[in-house]
Amino acid sequence: MAQAKISARMNTDASKGKFSRSVSMADRSMHLLQSLDQIEMRVEALREAATAMEHERECLLEMIQSIQNSQEMRTICDGEREELSLTAGRLMSRTLTVTVSVDTIRNPQQEEALRTAIDIIDEIAAKVLDDMESARKKLQALHAACLTEATLVPIDQKFQSIVISCALEDQKKIKRRLETLIRNMDNAEKTIKIMDNQKVDESKSANGK
Repeated sequence: MAQAKISARMNTDASKGKFSRSVSMADRSMHLLQSLDQIEMRVEALREAATAMEHERECLLEMIQSIQNSQEMRTICDGEREELSLTAGRLMSRTLTVTVSVDTIRNPQQEEALRTAIDIIDEIAAKVLDDMESARKKLQALHAACLTEATLVPIDQKFQSIVISCALEDQKKIKRRLETLIRNMDNAEKTIKIMDNQKVDESKSANGK
């Protein structure tokens, strides 16, 4: 009888010990999972911050180049233009010292889609000087393919299917690059028109009209 009681108590203690260990392991696992969840949020925040910095760097470089090539730079005196050009060059050099890189994890299909999208954009960009108006329309059609909302601009359906196959981060970068190209073309065209008008005015002045 006593032996039976001892055996029963040992079995009960063993069960309690096993149950305690299981609860302890579950608690540790839950704690580690919560820690990883918090780290994951910080990792995503880090990537978002780095992407924002990458975008800011692109914007700064574009702004500096826009000032360097602006019509205003052509209408000021040589001394002031030289000083402003030096300042712009210094800012350009300092901006280029900042290197930000956010790698995107892609599967083979996404890699191929990205290469195809880049090739299409590069091909059009290379022909901008040959026919600016045609190039602008094609770039606008590509840009429309990257938008989720409705647009009045015709959409390049083939390019849209390619972009959809890209990673989400790459889709944003493709859209941003197209916006930059279109904006640069618009600025270049404005400069050309201003210069053409100046030539007409100078010709009129020379003819006494």
